[in-house]
Amino acid sequence: MSSEFLYSQSETLIAVLLLALLLGGAEAGYRIGRRRQSQNSESAKSRISAVQSATLALLGLLLGFTIGTSISRYDGRKKDLVNEVNAIGTAALRARLLPAPERGEAVNLIRRYVDNRLESSHRSWDPELRNELDQKASQVHEQLWLLAAAVAKKEPQNFTTGLFIQAVNEVIDSKGSRDAGLDNHVPETVLFLLLTAAVLGVGMVGYVNGIAGHRATVVTAMLSVLFGLTIFVIVDLDRPRRGLIQVSQKSMIELKNSLDKPPA
Repeated sequence: MSSEFLYSQSETLIAVLLLALLLGGAEAGYRIGRRRQSQNSESAKSRISAVQSATLALLGLLLGFTIGTSISRYDGRKKDLVNEVNAIGTAALRARLLPAPERGEAVNLIRRYVDNRLESSHRSWDPELRNELDQKASQVHEQLWLLAAAVAKKEPQNFTTGLFIQAVNEVIDSKGSRDAGLDNHVPETVLFLLLTAAVLGVGMVGYVNGIAGHRATVVTAMLSVLFGLTIFVIVDLDRPRRGLIQVSQKSMIELKNSLDKPPA
């Protein structure tokens, strides 16, 4: 989909594309400035410098605001993971209170579900695999509901059955919340706006250098790399399914290990 162009590309391609556009913008601005060097008076140069400062200030505000919201969403995904782990752990504990043989079946289903969620965390950037894993998760949800209904029918006065049903409902809700958080990211329109502002910003720096007759290669390159890295981090923070910056799955792995241990 066109609306997911940047989010679907490899990290290397994104980094190279950002750096190439920014350095190209700086070079284009410098060459244009060199051509117009003789046509600008001192007052015109001061006005151009003022425009450059305003452009860079606006770019700084845009980058600061956008990376702040991206970090906020990253923190939200960590909370969603903790909530899901807690919900699954509670369901596993309450499953051990069910009568046999439903007890063992429920615990085994929850083990399968944890494996499914771990696999989703590591490999869900593939849309086809993601759909397959979602279908398997839905099947486990359905089996848990059927099992709870069977226990309720067999022992309608059993209080623990109601607790188990509540826990299963929280497991389903937590999956929905976590998946929604994984799909929530900065619209690519905003990313293209940031990139455009960054290219114009370094282009203005190059233009000012051009009319001054001094390239300032090191400073311009450092500025381009800084803007490029900032935009790259923003993009990567909003690619939780395949980016370099990932939420640690340690709590889910610990839950899996605890479920694999035989009950004392």
